[in-house]
Formats: sequence, structure tokens, C-alpha cells
Amino acid sequence: MKNNTIQPGKLFFTSCLALIVTAMTFAIRAEIVKIWGNDFNLNGEQLGFIAGTAFWGFTLAQIVGGPLIDLLGMKKIIYIAFFGHIAGVIMTIMAWNFWSLFAGTLLIGIANGSVEATCNPLVATLFSTQKTKMLNRFHMWFPGGNVIGALIAYFMIEQLHMSWVSLMCVLLVPTLLYGGLFFSLRFPQTERAASGISYSGMLKACVGPFFLFMVLCMFLTASTELGTGQWISALLGQVGVSAILIFAFINGIMAIGRLFAGPVVHRLNPVGMLLFSSIFAALGLFWLSRASGYETFAAAGVFAIGVCYFWPTMLGFVSEYMPQTGALGLNIMGGAGMLSVAVILPFMGNWFDANKQKAITQGADQALAELQAGRDTLTTVAILPIILIVAFTFLYIRFRNKPKVVLAHNV
Repeated sequence: MKNNTIQPGKLFFTSCLALIVTAMTFAIRAEIVKIWGNDFNLNGEQLGFIAGTAFWGFTLAQIVGGPLIDLLGMKKIIYIAFFGHIAGVIMTIMAWNFWSLFAGTLLIGIANGSVEATCNPLVATLFSTQKTKMLNRFHMWFPGGNVIGALIAYFMIEQLHMSWVSLMCVLLVPTLLYGGLFFSLRFPQTERAASGISYSGMLKACVGPFFLFMVLCMFLTASTELGTGQWISALLGQVGVSAILIFAFINGIMAIGRLFAGPVVHRLNPVGMLLFSSIFAALGLFWLSRASGYETFAAAGVFAIGVCYFWPTMLGFVSEYMPQTGALGLNIMGGAGMLSVAVILPFMGNWFDANKQKAITQGADQALAELQAGRDTLTTVAILPIILIVAFTFLYIRFRNKPKVVLAHNV
């Protein structure tokens, strides 16, 4: 018999499961993107566009889903996520050329965005007095899901030499599980709706100067974290250790960091966390651009500490200091982050191709050219967190002593 009461624990658990599926799609794509290049005769820029399509779909789902959350309810948006994951996996499995891969990846991106469009405001509503802490705990399952996906990919592709089609099929199991669980649960109103803030008030809050400043910062934080992650196999393919294991190592550290975000939030507060993160992200990228062999894991660890808190703390900051922006504000932030990655991925592919060609013309063989291309591309990406250090220093000065805004509402 269906339970008509709100069950925060079960809703949070199922949200985490849906985010695991979302993360696994990123990890699996990071492993097989080079295989797609060989199987479908695609160059780096084309692969960048295909990988970027997942982020375009994610952005589309959040920008469209954000305003609809309050109008249609969270549960209807999660339906889109479930059916999008099923259809996207099937389309990708059946792909035969660039455009069919493009379509399948787009559907998966829309599904991933719909998970975030629903679950971020859901978690903020369920845990309104612990938003940054609980959003970090929720988002620990993004790197956690990346680790799960990366390890499955490593064993299926690199150890057992199974096909990438078999690897994609793995996604169907947790998708069916989260779909079944969500459909049996009742969802609450969003915090904004429950607190009585008008829809027009939410729209007005989403064009405020500091909110727009945070949107611009989200472009850079997401590009630093996810852009690097999606190109990890190519950028670190010749450093002497498995790139997908480095990917799993980075995401393992991120998952642990987000799990224990509570004490860090208490000590640094959200703005301090963001400044801390940008410094470590810059240091990690510069070290990764020079490391080789097992030293790469140490550099990757510094980078992981840097990007660990970026995404959930950006959302937590907006939700705690600008709660009037509501579900729309959270989804604009998420959409902006994914849009930035969709934009930067083809650029990163182009930078990698150009750097590789430059190394070849200077006499390097194929392996050495790929190594140098990855290093040069990472050095370029490191400019992003340097800009963030300046931006978050300003934010820290402005908000370090400002109290959080708590809305009165009933879940």
C-alpha cells in the first residue's frame, strides 16, 4: 500500500541512488570516449562535441525543469529522468555513427539534468537548516558513483576486454531500482513554495547582482572539475599509470571529503570552503601537468581536494544566503555549470589536438606527443581556478560575517 506521508530518509536515499546513476554515465563515458573515436572514426573535436552533448542536455533539463518544478511538482520531473536514462542507454547501445551517438548522449544528459533539477531542491527542502552539509552529503554520490562506474569500466574494458556496449548495459540495473523506489514515494512542496514566497519574487531574486556573480563563478568551477574529468583518459593517457584508476582515485577522495563536509563547513563556512578549493584546484592542475608515473596520484589527490567541495558548496551558498531564488536558482546554477562544461569540452579537444600536432611537428613520436598535449592542455585549464581565487577572495570579504537566511516553512 502506498505511503502518503513524507519520508525524508527514503527520499534522500533514493535521490542518492539516482545521482549514482548520473555519475556512472560520466565515468563510463570517460572510459569509452576514445573507443568511440576508433569505432566511429571520430577526431578529438567530434568526441568533445559528443561528450559535450551530455552537458547540453543536462543544462536543457535544468533550465526548463527549474521553472516547472513548482508548477508540475518534483515527481513529474523525476519521471523524465527515469525514462530519459532508459531511452538514452538504449539509443547509445544501438548507435551507428556520430549523430546517433549524439542523440543517445543528449537523452542521457537530459535525464541527468532532471535528476539534479529535482533532487537539489528536494534535499534543500528536506534539510533546510543544514543545506550545505546535506547537499555535500548528497553530492558525495557523484564522485562515489564515478568511482563505482570507473572501477566497473576498468575491470570490464581493461581487464576482461568486454565491449563498451556491455558496459553501457550495466546502467539499466540501478536505473530501474531508483525509478521503482521514487514512484512509490510522496514528494513535498519546495521550500520556496512552502514558505510563501511568490513565483514572481523568485524570478526577481534570480536576476540579483550577487546571484549573477555566482552564476559566472559556477561556469568556472564546473569547467575545472567536470571538464578535466571528462577528458581524463586523453589528458593522462601516457603518464605511465591507468588514467581511469586516476579518475577513480580523484573521485574517491572527493566522496570522502563530501561525506565529512559538516566539520569543514563549521570551520571555514561556505565562502571559506570555496576559496580553499580554488587554491588547491590550481595547485593540483599545475602539478598534474608535470607529473608522471605514481607521482600522478599525489598530484591528482591535491586536485581532488580542490574540486571536492566546488559543486555542492556553490549550491549550498546560494540556497543559504539567497533562498528566495528557490528551486529555479538552484537549477540555474546547475544549468550554468553544465553549460560551461558543454562549451569547454570541444575547446579542450581542440587544444589537445593542436598541442599534439605541435609536438609531432617538433619530432615527438605518437606517445610522447599525446603526453605533451595532455600536459599543455592541463596548464591552460589551470587558468580557470586562478581566476576563481580572485573571485572567491572578493566573496569571502563580502560574506564571511553575513548570517545565513532561513525561511519559515513546513515539509
